[in-house]
Amino acid sequence: MTGAFIIGGAMSLAVAAFVYPSTPGASAAPASHDNIIAATPWGPLTEADRDFVVKVRAAGLWEYPVGQLGLQKGTTEAVVTASRHLIDGHAALDATCRKIAPLLNIMLPNVASPQQQGFVSALTTDTREQFNFDFANILRMTHGSIFNTVAKIRSTTKNTLVRALADQANDTVLDHITVMEKTGLVNFDQTLLRQTTPPDLPSSDLTPPPPTLGQPMTVLTPPQNATSTPVDIDAIT
Repeated sequence: MTGAFIIGGAMSLAVAAFVYPSTPGASAAPASHDNIIAATPWGPLTEADRDFVVKVRAAGLWEYPVGQLGLQKGTTEAVVTASRHLIDGHAALDATCRKIAPLLNIMLPNVASPQQQGFVSALTTDTREQFNFDFANILRMTHGSIFNTVAKIRSTTKNTLVRALADQANDTVLDHITVMEKTGLVNFDQTLLRQTTPPDLPSSDLTPPPPTLGQPMTVLTPPQNATSTPVDIDAIT
């Protein structure tokens, strides 16, 4: 159904999972609170700070494979370009998350939530023509939703490492919003409506499973021609 931004089933649940995740190591309370959970050499760490680091990691765990999928199924140059940006940007963000998480004693998920995995599966079953439209609109919506969260963390965190991640995430999310819009496929009326409508889903449907003890950490490998770079932790520490 090309041109109609209709999302159902696993795809709709997966979108909600990105926008309003309940994550391992994160409180079930909203991530806007400022309860300090740890004193670190880089400043106090709040629950919102911790939730943010986990959200960035979880985002990459489904958007990176969607970018890879876009390289295979995208039928326009703009969609392929946007896919490359997803892979490049999330590989660099993931590297930063994996660097700062152990320093801040934050447990990161190792796989996306079941709904996020379902999202990837739904795009996998799209026809190539429908894929272009769903890809552009869903990714524009999810990035638009997280953009405000990035700004709030950047303006409120007292933790230097989290602030550096927020700076990087701000640049990456804005870039991804821009390349989605450049596809010319975004239905702004429907996308912005869905972006501002909270999903009605139980937290159990939105939670990435905690990593299995002894399981190697999933690494999002940067492309050979990567242009995005992780945060230089040595320059901060």
